[in-house]
Amino acid sequence: MLSRQGKEANVIPRARQTTPSPEQPAPVLLVSPDQNDHLVLPEILNDPHWEWRQSRSCRQALERFSDKSITVLICERDQRDGCWRDLLNASAELLDPPNVIVCSRLADDHLWAEVLNLGGYDVLMKPLDREEVARVVFSAWRSWTAKQVARKSRPKVLRAGSAPSFGSVA
Repeated sequence: MLSRQGKEANVIPRARQTTPSPEQPAPVLLVSPDQNDHLVLPEILNDPHWEWRQSRSCRQALERFSDKSITVLICERDQRDGCWRDLLNASAELLDPPNVIVCSRLADDHLWAEVLNLGGYDVLMKPLDREEVARVVFSAWRSWTAKQVARKSRPKVLRAGSAPSFGSVA
């Protein structure tokens, strides 16, 4: 069927891109005590441009923070040795903090509001929906990338008392 402009109507638009650029694999840290998460999430985002790192506890995840930068942190709401808030607070101290996505079977408006108000990126409800996972993780990565570009393009501002020394004038 053709529209007035001679273009085909009712054409399904192409799916949005859901993988990072080929030039840079995107490090994603998954923190969950649930073995199923460690199988399902990398399978949903099965693409060589996602660089998966996996931890089964908060402590193990904190050790991973010293690795090269993490773009997206996906964590289960409740951990054996902490919770998503601990990971969000610790990641906020990094030079380039990742966007934090919280997964939970008990995802409700209260959790969603709390995650967003404390600086998290989004909440994924379990059981995980493939399209929603791909959309949210890609969006979090794209947001993280945009923040890095903006941060690097900002002019450097000297703070009071931190002016460079030009040596003594004789």
